[in-house]
Amino acid sequence: MRVLIIGIGTRGDVAPYTGLGGRLRVAGHEVAIAAHEPYAEMVRACGLEFRPIPGDPLPLLPAGKGGLPAGRGRERTSMAARVGMFAEYERQTGDGIVAAAERGADVLLLNVPASAGIHVAEAMGVPSMGVYLQPVDPTGDFSPVLGAFTRSLGRWGNRTASRLAFTTPSPVYLGARRLRARLGLPGATAAATYRRRESTRWPVFHGFSPSVLPRPADWREGLEVAGYWWPEDPPGWRPPAKLVDFLDAGPPPVFVGFGSMGSGPLARAGEAAVTALRRAGLRGVLQTGAAGPDLGGDDVFHAGDVPHSWLFPRMAALAHHAGCGTTAAGLRAGVPAVGIPAMTDQRLWASRLAALGVGPAAIPLGHLSAERLAAALDAAVSERSYRDRAGILAGRIEAEDGAGAVVEAVGRIGG
Repeated sequence: MRVLIIGIGTRGDVAPYTGLGGRLRVAGHEVAIAAHEPYAEMVRACGLEFRPIPGDPLPLLPAGKGGLPAGRGRERTSMAARVGMFAEYERQTGDGIVAAAERGADVLLLNVPASAGIHVAEAMGVPSMGVYLQPVDPTGDFSPVLGAFTRSLGRWGNRTASRLAFTTPSPVYLGARRLRARLGLPGATAAATYRRRESTRWPVFHGFSPSVLPRPADWREGLEVAGYWWPEDPPGWRPPAKLVDFLDAGPPPVFVGFGSMGSGPLARAGEAAVTALRRAGLRGVLQTGAAGPDLGGDDVFHAGDVPHSWLFPRMAALAHHAGCGTTAAGLRAGVPAVGIPAMTDQRLWASRLAALGVGPAAIPLGHLSAERLAAALDAAVSERSYRDRAGILAGRIEAEDGAGAVVEAVGRIGG
């Protein structure tokens, strides 16, 4: 069976599907991953077919490259520009999903930003299912992860706000209306699309561990928490010799990284991180990309694209943006972590790190300072309870088989 996985977004939105795709291939399926062009090499290196999706999500991130300046008098212009950019991005990705599916697919697996794939699957007459990295369906357990909410709204408020995200007209809805017309499908409002999704119990498997975030009891049938899908390591990869030398030259360092987010406030965050490491007397490995200048020295190493599966077990602690993939890799390694969330589901995963006792309280990016981070890193490294709990949780996660549940489900819906 030809399985097409649609992974819209940045690197963290694509990498887990290389592992999932590998398991599906071992089960006898032909697997392709459709994603943005920068991730073509990563997909192909894992022996999977790559299908390109146009568009660039980085300018849409709050701290992304090319972001428009904020501030009094410019916020309305910035918001209008961002809405226009998002609408164009939705158009590009929707057209890209159509083009990818037209190259052949018997079943579509969709991540959260690839919701347009539901309409494409309907037009093609093929089954589809969600393979989500974030819990976006309505629940009273926590605030909506895709909004700007920084605290719980109460059980009723959380569920209502999450449902409104599905049913309220938005650039996503406008893009879907245009796409349905192109595909020759009857018109459907956002609310009607959501009602159909719910009434048919459209299946969604979530690629995170129930030991990290239990399945909400108020979720409907068909929403499952499967367990993590681990990215494939590039075949033949070897760590840079300079990085190995740095690790061997002293005690285990602390990792600091901000994922795919780009410039702006992260330049200051990179500087604060280096200052915090030195105040705490810790060595560091920084993987901040374009987030800051090279603040090197004998105690700080600036790493490039290094697999977290190799790097994290060698760290004394982690400080990161709490993206779903980075959080998962740290938990798998059994290493204490400090969350520095900036947006969306990062806040949820950062709060889970503290709630599970594998690290101190999160420090929101907007409130990051060298003083706060130095104190958090010192606690993460020195308080044994964090590492003990992280090790126990790592054992539970390792015993799970998240990809296996999806492989079985694909066999059922594709049969």
